[in-house]
Amino acid sequence: MKKLILLFTIFITSFSFSQTEVKLDIGDALVIRALEFSYENYINEESSFGISALFNLAKQDIDFRYNENVMITPYYRHYFTSEYNWNFFGEGFIGINSGKKEAIEDSGDFDLKYTDAALGIAVGTKYVAKGGLILDIYGGLGRNLFGSDSPVLVPRIGFNIGWRF
Repeated sequence: MKKLILLFTIFITSFSFSQTEVKLDIGDALVIRALEFSYENYINEESSFGISALFNLAKQDIDFRYNENVMITPYYRHYFTSEYNWNFFGEGFIGINSGKKEAIEDSGDFDLKYTDAALGIAVGTKYVAKGGLILDIYGGLGRNLFGSDSPVLVPRIGFNIGWRF
């Protein structure tokens, strides 16, 4: 019984630092016509994990758009500075993405569907206001690993605004 209480206490105290953030990528919403929502949970002052969900609203035949129609991205971030307001980070992510591709190039028929997973890295900076307002900017690149029909590279670019709880 003592071991069970000790394990439970360690488990509960591991979440004592827990801060969470909810964010919206306003860069994607304004420029590319895509919605990307993110949830981030801090493990400690130097690291966090999160998940993003991207939904592309732009039509398939538009020149400037993400290839992916839907992308779910779990990520891990390591923060390099300990300043509260501005903090620089490195990120590792796995982007599970799906979309449509032209079977014959320049045909205009997007009938070849794909689903793939990309492994990638990103770097960025985050501003946290004392009241909880969050601004973060990041950029990175991933590579699809499994499909031959999917695009080779997957971008991870964002300008998020959100709130820390």
